[in-house]
Amino acid sequence: MPLGQHLLELRKRLVIAAAAIVAGAIGCWFLVQPVFSFLIAPIAEAAKVNHRNVALNFQGLTSSFDVEIQLAITMGVVLTSPVWLYQIWAFIVPGLKRRERRYVYGFLGSAIPLFLVGCWVGWTLLPRLVLLLTSFSPEKSNQFISADDYVTFVTKLLVAVGVGFVLPVFLVLLNFIGVLGSKTILKGWRVAVLLIVVFAAIVTPSADIISMFALAIPIVALYFVAVLITTLHDRSVAKRLESFGAEIAV
Repeated sequence: MPLGQHLLELRKRLVIAAAAIVAGAIGCWFLVQPVFSFLIAPIAEAAKVNHRNVALNFQGLTSSFDVEIQLAITMGVVLTSPVWLYQIWAFIVPGLKRRERRYVYGFLGSAIPLFLVGCWVGWTLLPRLVLLLTSFSPEKSNQFISADDYVTFVTKLLVAVGVGFVLPVFLVLLNFIGVLGSKTILKGWRVAVLLIVVFAAIVTPSADIISMFALAIPIVALYFVAVLITTLHDRSVAKRLESFGAEIAV
């Protein structure tokens, strides 16, 4: 297509994705209060366990409204991820072959559940992280946490862990479209494991070794699952090529 048509197609996909996110955020607005109650539950538990006065602090007149808007948009982005992920790939698909398009659909079918599972893992780690981070303040002290900072911290944690769970799927996709071989993926396993551990250490506090390994181990397992899948795929391709070569020779 000419450049102008590409730009029109891009605008169309962006409008659909943005409309989906806005609609999702509006729908999630009615869930903000119960979800926010779940978010602040670890703070109350940390205050009880650590014997400290820990509470959220809303700075400014519009702070509470801003936090609710931020939370609604975040929930909308997560819940509408199938829509905007599809729009991204729908813009790329016309440039791919028919077999490569099937791989993309397979990527979407596996990446979205893994992203949501990663968000759930981040959610399960949240209470432990809050308990650890609030334990560094002196005993019987008052610790007031900015609501904006807290919601941002939770959002980054959930999204980072969700993306971490999706990364192995990218390796499989790159292998299926012929960009990356299984031997190359397996050869770099030491570097991959090191990067995963560093990623887990960045997402979780360095003092919480248990949470770090609780996050790193599933991602490492997914990496080696990706290695297995790509190895089986490369063997299948090699057999097809060998059979095709034999037929030509005959």
